[in-house]
Amino acid sequence: MTTEPTSEALPGGYHSADFTKPDGRGLTLYGLQPVRVDSEIPSPSPDPVDARPLMRWHPVRGEWVMYAAHRMGRTFLPPPEYNPLAPTRDPEHPTELPRGEYDIAVFDNRFPSLTLTAPDPEPGPAGTRAGVGKCEVVVFSQSAQGRLCDLTNEQISLLLAVWADRTTRLAETGQINAVLPFENRGVEVGVTLHHPHGQIYAYDHVPPVAARAAAQMDAYVAEHGRPWLEDFIQEERAAEDRIIRDDGAALSVVPPFARYTFETWVLPTRPVSLLSDLGDAERLSMARVLRDALRRLDGLFGVRMPYLLTVHQAPLDTPRPAFPLHIEIYPYLRAPGRLKFLAGTEQGAGEFANDKFPEVAAAELRAVPDTAGDGL
Repeated sequence: MTTEPTSEALPGGYHSADFTKPDGRGLTLYGLQPVRVDSEIPSPSPDPVDARPLMRWHPVRGEWVMYAAHRMGRTFLPPPEYNPLAPTRDPEHPTELPRGEYDIAVFDNRFPSLTLTAPDPEPGPAGTRAGVGKCEVVVFSQSAQGRLCDLTNEQISLLLAVWADRTTRLAETGQINAVLPFENRGVEVGVTLHHPHGQIYAYDHVPPVAARAAAQMDAYVAEHGRPWLEDFIQEERAAEDRIIRDDGAALSVVPPFARYTFETWVLPTRPVSLLSDLGDAERLSMARVLRDALRRLDGLFGVRMPYLLTVHQAPLDTPRPAFPLHIEIYPYLRAPGRLKFLAGTEQGAGEFANDKFPEVAAAELRAVPDTAGDGL
């Protein structure tokens, strides 16, 4: 069954509408203009997947490990005519999305690693417990052919607002303590669907990366009396050689501590902790800088750069004003045709080895012509 849409206004004058899929999962459509749906709300199957994710504690690393056996049956590199992220054209072969007018779609992952209703498992080893959280799919466009950087600046600004809206909604469940939007792109990083899309993982705990970052940022404020981001932006603007683009309210930079060869960060220049803290002008500035950074990465070697893009916001367990909102992009090509593999020191020790100084990498990215990635 479907439900009538509930329309909501988002910051920036954007639009959204909520629906329920036949299998009970949620779907929200977002648009620069009012959302219009021209077909039934579909689902590849009317029956929900029996998801029973669980977690076990890793006592040596001090972190949780997720187990979700039902994910072995998820969609894997289907032919274009069976693209589950494209709008449904044949009602006999439904996809995840309806036909209509909208820019971005978000729905509950059919094969989640975490769920808000995960049942308590039988007692097991290593502190076995229910895998509580939520996993969502974010479809960037109705077109299967494009890239995130093919969206307009306004559409990417909408995406930032969508990520903010999802974070707010997930926090309102009372069960979520951290939210991570991300995009995997390229078979080299394990992508199983080529349609431009990302995911959101929401955790009932604070994952190790966010917990360590929050602690580091709190310690910086305790020592220096101001947020780390203030000093970082000032230092990078003074140095100039690692900045790729400075748009005023946001900039992109190959950080001086980059772990990947062409690692790129996109940051607001005003310290904020959450996407929802951005003003309209700041969000649009970040959109321009993000689009520019992704286009430069594609133009660098004349191929679609495989990458992992992660959006870092403050954990939600307590107010974290010192945490710097930022986007990290990890490109997986270190040279034409040469992938960056995580080897012994990265995997075993957690310390990266980089073949190129960030100053050199930033200069190469700044030298990429604006049109170098067109048509990829």
